[in-house]
Amino acid sequence: MSFAGNQSARYQISPKCKNVNLVHAEACIELAAAYGLVLDEWQANAVRIWFRMTEEGRWAASTWGLSVARQNGKNGALEAVELYLMVVLGFKILHTSHLLTSARKAFKRLMSFFGRKVNDPNAPFPELNAMVVEIRKTNGQEAIELSNGGLIEVGARTGGAGRGSSFDFLIVDEAQEYEEDEQEALEATVSASPSGDPVIVYMGTPPKTDGERGAPFIRVRSAAVTGRSARSAWVEHSPQGELDKMSEIELQAFVRDRKNWADANPAGGARIAESTIEGECERMSARSFARERLNMFPSPAAQLELAFSEKVLKRQALSAEQVDSEVAPIAFGLDMNPEKTRISICAALPTADVMHLELAANTDFDSGGISAVVEWFWTRCKRRIPVVLDAYSPARDLLEAPLKKRGLMVRVLDANEFTQGCGQLYHAFHREHSVTWFEEQDAFYESMKSTVKDPIKNRPGSFKWNRADLEVDLMPTMAATCALFGATKFARRPRATSTDSKSKRHAVVL
Repeated sequence: MSFAGNQSARYQISPKCKNVNLVHAEACIELAAAYGLVLDEWQANAVRIWFRMTEEGRWAASTWGLSVARQNGKNGALEAVELYLMVVLGFKILHTSHLLTSARKAFKRLMSFFGRKVNDPNAPFPELNAMVVEIRKTNGQEAIELSNGGLIEVGARTGGAGRGSSFDFLIVDEAQEYEEDEQEALEATVSASPSGDPVIVYMGTPPKTDGERGAPFIRVRSAAVTGRSARSAWVEHSPQGELDKMSEIELQAFVRDRKNWADANPAGGARIAESTIEGECERMSARSFARERLNMFPSPAAQLELAFSEKVLKRQALSAEQVDSEVAPIAFGLDMNPEKTRISICAALPTADVMHLELAANTDFDSGGISAVVEWFWTRCKRRIPVVLDAYSPARDLLEAPLKKRGLMVRVLDANEFTQGCGQLYHAFHREHSVTWFEEQDAFYESMKSTVKDPIKNRPGSFKWNRADLEVDLMPTMAATCALFGATKFARRPRATSTDSKSKRHAVVL
């Protein structure tokens, strides 16, 4: 029997939605075929997993992923998707690669549909060329713009692709090389998506090492396959098995099993010859072959433990009538999202026997509002009430220096202090029952109940906060952590506090 790749993926994960339709998926496959790009069965299946629409006409998933071993043809599926998004839906796409050479190859493949210039007499498809408004070939800033509003910009992430612009789709090709700082910069390009329904697409293979490079890809993949993310559409071709749990003898047998070759290489027997895989298996170490040819990732992180259950949160909640109206804050916690478009501020207010945590703000922000935020803090804090933030908070970039210049007491928590703060907030809710919160603040509740404990390597029992899925707004939890720690370590307690717990007060609002 001849060698043939398995067309069914190990993981074909998509969100659970009622009455999902595949109209755009089938139309995408048909459009690609009409222009000479006939998808393999496995490529078409990936398009069907991705292109699922809800009853409301929105994408069922906000994160799409495809992982398959090199040279199988994953970019064929992506080209079909990009063609349809531009020509039929008129969406704006930012296609990024790790290497400039990879970005150029992607751009040349797209020009094979649209031609090399406006009114190109040699364009293979005149009707597509007729839609072209502009083709830019500037090194590192290649782009094709269409008359229906469709646009694709193609570039290397190292060249600052897409900075300062807004797109509907962000394509992260070569995602195994994607780094944290690149993610922070690029995700902002779709936060104000023109369509209001942004999607980020990850394409790649397992990273070579466990480190910052490739960490976002590992995290997205782990969230999808463990079920932590409810809005991921993930397709992965790999054999069944977990490398981390295999002995050396088991690993050697695993990489020589030709069924595993077929499971990981859907284009096996077509684009990739069996003899090619045989040669790679002989030359590579078992672990390198498992990663490079069998597309094997590290074992996905187990379901992380929710830090605060709904029962625990509701037990510590106070109504407006129960919140003391006479108490002033003794510390503020501050956080900001990576795009620096939203800000969260939490106040810590001491009562007779507990610390009350209350959101003063969880709202939109732009750099033009820096002076207003500084003056807001100055009015309430002067030089004696600490403003506390995590050392890795994006708020540091915009607000730390202006706050200090104004004379405020700014305290930045290092990694050890923040870890202590996470433990302090967790135990305050679970064991000590020493904190309360204002039950009318839904943003605080939604953030806290979707916060998970992320264990810290080589520090048993220690953890930091993470989000249950990519949609969670973690800022209120981060701000509350900083406020409580600041109230304990940096604040000066007032000599007396009110004991009238029945007085009504309203939230401290920015």
